[in-house]
Amino acid sequence: MKLEIKNLKFGYNSTPVLKSVNMVAEPMVTAIIGPNAVGKSTLLKCICGILKAEGSIVFNGKDLKEYRKDEVIKTISYLPQESSTSAVMTVLEATMLGKINSLGWRIKDEDLSASMDTLEKLGIEDLAMRPMNELSGGQKQMVSIAQSIIRKPKVLLMDEPTNSLDLQRQLELFDVIQTITEDNGMTTVVALHDLNLAARYAGNVVLMNGGKVVASGSPASVITEAMIRKVYGVNARVTLDGEGIPQVIPINSTRKCRIKKAITG
Repeated sequence: MKLEIKNLKFGYNSTPVLKSVNMVAEPMVTAIIGPNAVGKSTLLKCICGILKAEGSIVFNGKDLKEYRKDEVIKTISYLPQESSTSAVMTVLEATMLGKINSLGWRIKDEDLSASMDTLEKLGIEDLAMRPMNELSGGQKQMVSIAQSIIRKPKVLLMDEPTNSLDLQRQLELFDVIQTITEDNGMTTVVALHDLNLAARYAGNVVLMNGGKVVASGSPASVITEAMIRKVYGVNARVTLDGEGIPQVIPINSTRKCRIKKAITG
């Protein structure tokens, strides 16, 4: 069940942000990478329907415009960059809100079990009875992620999900995302700044620049020294590990090199 984006265009007022975006996401983890302000977050908002764009968004051979609203809600789960809450409810209750469209007046044992199972997968089951307003920013981010994955959507959209998370939690989170994606045949699309996370966990990498998709493919084919220098303005060393996964080591900014050269003559 693939997600196809065809000739997608969107702008804020008279400023174009997405300029004829075309991409395909299969049932795997797809990472969208690129510098700031190239349209990564806007693209995710268009896919989930928060923003209305020109063009086509097709899932499983059917344009999303033809889906009923409740079908879209069941099909797509979206985690924005900023989604923390200080509401006075427990972590367990907040997690169950991810299934709000299927909850009845009375909470069923299966709903409680699903919530605890999700928290356990993310390694935060010890927070189940903690009030949300007592959590740190990173803990709130993990709860927001739990809300996104509890109902096992067919399409999971995540915008910088590692915000506020330390290195250990980042790796644990992506281990879970990768496993859930594979086990449930989900199409997971993640906007990321961290090229090493994208290289390690994504089966497909989509590079955006100037409001367009300029490259897509395997991590090794997209994440190269030449691309990083051209798109990010950074000199970096890219090596492949034993599994053929790129590892990026930044060296310096190309702008800094130009300035230094101008100063020294």
